[in-house]
Amino acid sequence: MSQRFRDSTVLVTGGGGDIGRVIAARLAQEGATIALLDIDQHKLDSAVAWLSEQGANVAGFCADITDVKALEQAVDTIIERFGSIELLFNNAGYQGAFQPLHKYPADDFAQVININVVGAFNVLRVVSQHMVERQFGRIVNTASMAGVQGTPNMAAYSASKFAMVGLSETAAKDLAPYNIRVNAISPGFMGPGFMWERQVELQAKAHSQYYSTDPAEVAEQMINSTPMRRYGALEEIAGSVAYLMSDDASYITGINIPIAGG
Repeated sequence: MSQRFRDSTVLVTGGGGDIGRVIAARLAQEGATIALLDIDQHKLDSAVAWLSEQGANVAGFCADITDVKALEQAVDTIIERFGSIELLFNNAGYQGAFQPLHKYPADDFAQVININVVGAFNVLRVVSQHMVERQFGRIVNTASMAGVQGTPNMAAYSASKFAMVGLSETAAKDLAPYNIRVNAISPGFMGPGFMWERQVELQAKAHSQYYSTDPAEVAEQMINSTPMRRYGALEEIAGSVAYLMSDDASYITGINIPIAGG
């Protein structure tokens, strides 16, 4: 495999999750040094061990992206250790509850927005300050198909991911003068893994007109709603992220790539 990122350090937030570790593995295969950031120390340690076994140059950093001071300290530590951050996969997020709007818990709505919007903004702001000083950066934000077309029973998550698309477009304009490209990806039904299983189970429990109450039938309904009648593999996200961070996409900024899950 090519070594497009041989001299680059990439910060992956939500690095202990399924998507984060798969994207980190792909970028490591292409030569990148990996800095994983996650709030869950156990998941973080597991991801670091898994990547290390594959030969990645990787280190983990535990921090809450909604805590600005903790995030700033983590980023400073990463820069002190690796010298710089050229690439950012701004991926940490929370799915939230699955309930129709009139029953959706207000406290959960606030938590989803705080993590997925405020937290993501914090990461963009802190990391881009370093990138502006270096006059270089490549950023990919994780949005969602739920932020392209609203998903039933996911008011908070859909709202947060619509916001992420808008935030990405504004960030692309604000940071372009500093040779920093910002794009977003919008995964749809991706699997297998925790998030796929969770959304299937919770959509079934939501008892809406859109999905069956049987998780097996919900999975089939979701898959049958995609053009290729399958969910997308996590590894298929990695190719899009690697492309957007590479020089092959040197003229691309401010776009959102839907990855519709097959």
